[in-house]
Amino acid sequence: MLYNAFVIDKLRALAEEYEKLQQALQDAAVYSDPKKVARLGKRRAELEPLVDLLNEYDRLQSAVESVRSFDGDPELRAIAEEEAKAAEQKLPFLEEKMRSFLVPKNPDDDKGVILEVRAGAGGEEAAIFASELLRMYLRYAEGKGWKTEILDKSDAESGGVKEASARIDGVGAFGDLKFESGVHRVQRIPATEAKGRVHTSTATVAVLPEAEEVDVQIRSEDLRIDTFRSGGAGGQNVNKVESAVRITHIPTGVVVACQTERSQQQNRVRAMGLLRSRLYAAEQERLAKERGDLRSGQIGSGDRSEKIRTYNFPQDRLTDHRLDRNFSNLPAVMEGDISSLIGSLKAKAMESQLQEMKTV
Repeated sequence: MLYNAFVIDKLRALAEEYEKLQQALQDAAVYSDPKKVARLGKRRAELEPLVDLLNEYDRLQSAVESVRSFDGDPELRAIAEEEAKAAEQKLPFLEEKMRSFLVPKNPDDDKGVILEVRAGAGGEEAAIFASELLRMYLRYAEGKGWKTEILDKSDAESGGVKEASARIDGVGAFGDLKFESGVHRVQRIPATEAKGRVHTSTATVAVLPEAEEVDVQIRSEDLRIDTFRSGGAGGQNVNKVESAVRITHIPTGVVVACQTERSQQQNRVRAMGLLRSRLYAAEQERLAKERGDLRSGQIGSGDRSEKIRTYNFPQDRLTDHRLDRNFSNLPAVMEGDISSLIGSLKAKAMESQLQEMKTV
């Protein structure tokens, strides 16, 4: 199906923006402001692929339209009909590529993330599931070539984790993982279950865009910093030196901790990074609610109380409740093979935003 007038008009407006950027970057006066040049150049680079796609779209449309008015040699008409047929087959793929340019880009999508996983209801099984989710995301990140780093981890006696936080550093990490925030539910027979009954447990995931110092201003007088002895692996200084750091942001009550490094200073730096990301995410969510961006028609708010997914191991079925769709091969999923799942969530989010644009 060809694009309607609304979509085409929006695309052509973006192409006009590209031309204006081209003209602006040819103005010598602009180069007196390096930051402005960088900003304009970045936006031009973002729009350039769309201009190429739109030119190709016009070429294909012309090939389709030309057949309708063709009145000439039968052999030439046959050639034109072949070209039109090929164009009609290419147009849907081209249109799909152009759709993404209509959705405003989230400036946080290119950032790295702070990933937090916590065991929920279900005791030992919940802790085991939480550790498996943490591993799933780390494996996915490693497959993308991103850097991963455990910031804090509280182990459970069962071998799972009560809670853990990790840093994933890679361009596009937040854009990929932002829809993972929420309650994840698992249904399976625990190894300790003698009667073969299926148990249901939960774990909570939070994905925060990694914030830079310029994103969040934190006053030193608003912080209470405590040190304590690390309770996990970390070398000979564990339980001997107070290398672990806990930071409390007094105005909001947000508390973060880091104990994975042997140096108190390193733990403090990482804890501050975690605090910035939490405060930044809270502020972004507040602003989004004020603007009415978190609507029921979208994928979801990312609220941690929202059940987003069920992992049913006896039936080898993963159900994403926002997509209302099932996926199979849970062993591969738990090894980090979640690309198709992430792709489906991105596609639905984009479709929701396009629908909202039409109603504005």
